Amino acid sequence: MEIKGLENISPQMLSQEIKRGAKFVVFEFCISLLIVTFKQPSSIYFIRSDEGTFGKSIKFTIISLVLGWWGFPWGPIYTIAALVTNLRGGKDVTMEVMNAIESKPGHTTVI
Repeated sequence: MEIKGLENISPQMLSQEIKRGAKFVVFEFCISLLIVTFKQPSSIYFIRSDEGTFGKSIKFTIISLVLGWWGFPWGPIYTIAALVTNLRGGKDVTMEVMNAIESKPGHTTVI
């Protein structure tokens, strides 16, 4: 899976950013088509320690607000869940991503 925002960053820079509070997050979005509802995660986003998540989450929030409500019965339920996740800054997956990075053969530990 692609990680957005991680372009041109060395393992040392990544380690420093994580120590300063950077994180990896995913957002959620919901799309409904009357009797079918899909709740999906976004790509993984690297959020630097000096960045907020609002700018990255807004498109997923708008998609859910416009397209998520229309399915019965899960549309409203999944839409509210996606909105709550996004408005809280997304789902933090930093530990999972760092574990995956560190488990790659030939990779040196970055933290």
